Amino acid sequence: MVPVLAAIGGLLLGFTAGFLYRKSIAASNAHSIETRAQKLLLDAEREADASSKQLLAEAKDEIATIRRDADEDLRGRRDEVARQERRMAGAEAELKTRTARVDAKESELDERDEKLTYVRSQLEKATELHRAQLERIAGLTSSEAREQLMAQIVDEAKRAAMSQVREIEQRAREEGEERARKLVTIAIQRVASEQTAESTVSVFALPSEDMKGRIIGREGRNIRAFESVTGVNLIIDDTPEAVVLSCFDPVRREAARMTLGKLVEDGRIHPARIEEIHERSLRELEEHVRRAGEDAVAEVGITDIHPEMVKLLGRLQYRTSYGQNVLRHLVESAHIASSLAAEIGLDPTIVKRGAFLHDVGKAVTHEVEGSHAIIGAEIARRMGESLEVVHCIESHHGEVEQHTIDAVLAQIADGISGGRPGARRESLETYVKRLERLEEICSAHEGVVKTFAMQAGREVRVMVEPEDIDDLQAQVIARDIAKQVEEELQYPGQIRITVVRETRAIEFAK
Repeated sequence: MVPVLAAIGGLLLGFTAGFLYRKSIAASNAHSIETRAQKLLLDAEREADASSKQLLAEAKDEIATIRRDADEDLRGRRDEVARQERRMAGAEAELKTRTARVDAKESELDERDEKLTYVRSQLEKATELHRAQLERIAGLTSSEAREQLMAQIVDEAKRAAMSQVREIEQRAREEGEERARKLVTIAIQRVASEQTAESTVSVFALPSEDMKGRIIGREGRNIRAFESVTGVNLIIDDTPEAVVLSCFDPVRREAARMTLGKLVEDGRIHPARIEEIHERSLRELEEHVRRAGEDAVAEVGITDIHPEMVKLLGRLQYRTSYGQNVLRHLVESAHIASSLAAEIGLDPTIVKRGAFLHDVGKAVTHEVEGSHAIIGAEIARRMGESLEVVHCIESHHGEVEQHTIDAVLAQIADGISGGRPGARRESLETYVKRLERLEEICSAHEGVVKTFAMQAGREVRVMVEPEDIDDLQAQVIARDIAKQVEEELQYPGQIRITVVRETRAIEFAK
């Protein structure tokens, strides 16, 4: 027991001694660590003090540098301000000098203004005195003298303008007349149309005088049946071996003429026979109309024509205008328009078609109200013609403003075809009235002595007083007459206005 306790005591003593030894070692280690830490702390404080001193020194140096730069900049700014003050002082002095000069100029101008006002008042007084003296000497007031002066200036301006216009027109006429005459001549020569166009005949010749009684029939039943079936008035008068067919529709009149011809040839004339023959004549006439339209289209050389348009053109075979067959007029106009277009270097396709169809509206003018140009344009538009062709049709009488060269050429071709010698004729009454009005227009101008309408109204000669009218005024009169004739009269072709101014010296030898 005792040994065990002794062993346990020894162990406890050894353990205690080891613990104390380790504790002493730890304490010594802690003391050495604390010592080193204090040393390191002192070293760090010393280094921090040295670094702070260095930073402080650098900051002081930088502050000194900034202060020097600021002082230099301030000195520079002060110098600049001083220079600006000196310049402003110089400018102020110069401004004062200029102000003094302006004041001097203003006072000088005031003096000049006063002098000019005085001089102006003196001139006005002198002018009034001079004007009064001139009015007393001339016997005219200032307004009258002004009017005379203005009239004289206007007259001189008119003379100068007319002289220049005459020179320009003379040059243009010399260059253009020959060319235009050549174009028109070539176009007409290429047409080679007959001198007088065929006109529709409304007088039917009978083989004998006895045929009139058979046409009339018992108590007039045949003639009544004929008129009711055909819609044409049959006039039987004292004209030997002839009757007259009267109707506003040329196609209906032609159908009646064909019916009457077959009845007279057959000899059997009664109401039933009249109806039968008339129906047959209508079928034949429709074929004639179609064939006439096709022949015209083929002669002109145009393709792609609507079949209904061909029929309308064929109906124009039986219509005339001033004695000129309308269908032949269309063919002739198409050839002329094509020649004119070719001569001036244009494509003749559109203008030929437009000229060929320009009077197609005349085929239905008795059925539709309105101008044949507008009616024809509507028909062409409905039948698929191009806008250019429609414009040629609607503008050939000036009812629609022309805006293409094709429309102008179509109108020219229409005028050439209708106005050429032998193409048309007009009634005597209309002809006389037109010539009388032509002479009245010419005689109404001041200075005109005599007026003579010549060459069937295509030329008018105006005789003027040579003492009252000079050459330039004669030119003015001719131009005014031409313009008035264009505005008031309707005529085919053109009218030449010739103003004659001549002086005659007459003496007698005794």
